[in-house]
Parts: sequence; structure tokens; C-alpha cells
Amino acid sequence: MTFQTEFEFTLPKGYVDDAGTLHKKGVMRLATAADEILPLKDPRVQANQAYLVVILLARVISQLGSLQHINPGVIEKLFAADLSYLQDFYRRINENGVAAQKVTCPKCEHKFELEEHLEGEL
Repeated sequence: MTFQTEFEFTLPKGYVDDAGTLHKKGVMRLATAADEILPLKDPRVQANQAYLVVILLARVISQLGSLQHINPGVIEKLFAADLSYLQDFYRRINENGVAAQKVTCPKCEHKFELEEHLEGEL
């Protein structure tokens, strides 16, 4: 069994670049200690703690559609639904090491893991 460090995702809405191209599929890697510590030195984070998530996601998203570079400017332009999705995705892969969620059937109470499919992911 290999240790998975990168996880694919599909944004519910998608990022629209300046040319009007929609980017929905991406890859996020596991965060390192540096990914969580170094942004705290950034003046934008020191001025507004809420900006931490923007810098953090820009560091750990390694691919988004056909974009060459992921930077804070890209994250700033995400729709709120996509930002929320990515924050939850980040938490799941870094805390649990998997993108799947543990669920229980409400009828038979059988427990199993389910790969999450949100809007736009079919």
C-alpha cells in the first residue's frame, strides 16, 4: 500500500479565468508544517487573519484545470461555494488522509466509506 500525498477534486462551481475559461478539476497535496507556519509571517495574514486560508490553499493546490500557476490571486477569485469546498477538502485529507467520508446507512445502519460527489461531480 502506498502513501497517498495528492488528491484530485472537482469544484462545485469552478474558477473562471480572465479569458472566460472554466477550470473545475484540480489536485491538492497534503500540507506540510511549513505550509501552515510560513503564511503566518505574511503581512496580509498579519493584517487580516482570514487571509490565511487564501495563502494556504494557494500553497497546497498543485493543479487547477489548465492554469500554469496557482497563486493567492486565483484563490481570491473563487466563488464562495468553491472556497468552502476546498477548505473542507483540505481538512479531510490532512486530518483523515482520505478524501472519502465515513457514513452510516440510515435504514440498516451499515457503516462504509463514500467518495464525496458534490455539485458538478458526476
